[in-house]
Amino acid sequence: MASDSTFDVVSKVDKQEVSNALNQAQKEIAQRYDFKGVGAEVDFSGESILMKANSEERVKAVLDVFQSKLVKRNISLKSLDAGEPYASGKEYRLEASIKEGIDQPTAKKITKLIRDEGPKSVKATIQGDELRVSSKSRDDLQSTIALLKDFEDADLQFINFR
Repeated sequence: MASDSTFDVVSKVDKQEVSNALNQAQKEIAQRYDFKGVGAEVDFSGESILMKANSEERVKAVLDVFQSKLVKRNISLKSLDAGEPYASGKEYRLEASIKEGIDQPTAKKITKLIRDEGPKSVKATIQGDELRVSSKSRDDLQSTIALLKDFEDADLQFINFR
């Protein structure tokens, strides 16, 4: 009797690559002419990334520089959760955070998608901040991976395919 084949759906980000992208963005912001004298900075403070500048347009440009560095380091922008710029004294600030793990509402969306559009033999169970997908047929699991590659709400990786 054949046992079930499984794989895990996770959403993980390499912290070292984020740190490298942040350092590259800091260097570019320090050197670029259009950022001279506008107080533009990008810093990592605890769990969030804080961007500062003296105008709303400049702080959005700082975010754009950081996003381009993330893309160059193969980090999906789906895992960057950027807020809206807000005034703080004489400067504008923008806070962003890196999303890791699959939160409960997103996990429910993924299981519903698998249940509705995936092969009938596939079962998905939520295990903390990841999902375990199982089926008797490996081909059904591979078609489920193909289905989830187009998922827009989170950056998904597929591990432990057995």
